[in-house]
Amino acid sequence: MVSAPRWVGIGEVEAAVRSKSRWIVNKLEASRERRQKIEAARIQWQDGATFPFLGEQVIVVLDPRHDFRETGGMLHTDRETLPGVTRMTLHIGLPQTAQPSQVRDAVQAWLMRQAKRIFTERLEHYAPQLGVQWRKLTLTSASTLWGTAKTDGSIRLNWRLVHFRMAVIDYVVAHELSHLRVMDHSPRFWETVKTVVPNYPELRAQLKDQPAPVW
Repeated sequence: MVSAPRWVGIGEVEAAVRSKSRWIVNKLEASRERRQKIEAARIQWQDGATFPFLGEQVIVVLDPRHDFRETGGMLHTDRETLPGVTRMTLHIGLPQTAQPSQVRDAVQAWLMRQAKRIFTERLEHYAPQLGVQWRKLTLTSASTLWGTAKTDGSIRLNWRLVHFRMAVIDYVVAHELSHLRVMDHSPRFWETVKTVVPNYPELRAQLKDQPAPVW
């Protein structure tokens, strides 16, 4: 659908569309490819389901022999027959008859525990390097926002970041901590980020290009 002011003639509109046809087609193609990526990342919550954790694929194993009350699940890393190849499985204390929503909630609870631990470690790592002090960490599940920072030292980070490799998490953590020094996205802000994450443009692009799984 094309909209234009009332005083613009149909001929002018058609000419404008023709002149922008290649740009329009490219935008539509990019949008279609992104929708396909998002759909391909959708997880089917059942025994044998896979999801990314710190950039690596993890296989869900429903293991009713254990309840894992304290941890929510147990991650196992096994060496495969091929050199340098590992197989990671997350054992969840649910029966094979568990509903998809139960499997999803159990995995999410485990991931959120990992997120809290990992984010805290990375905040403690980068805060001294940036000369700032954070005071509170809150996990969020916003669909379009990876993190925020307030002048009082409060940091909010999306728990879904644990799907990405550690370098990407470090970029987001450094990004939000840098806001405790510069509360905007001016050149000075990006220079601050660069002092601790020199390759931030690459990681920032990766975060945009690789959608997180659909829950």
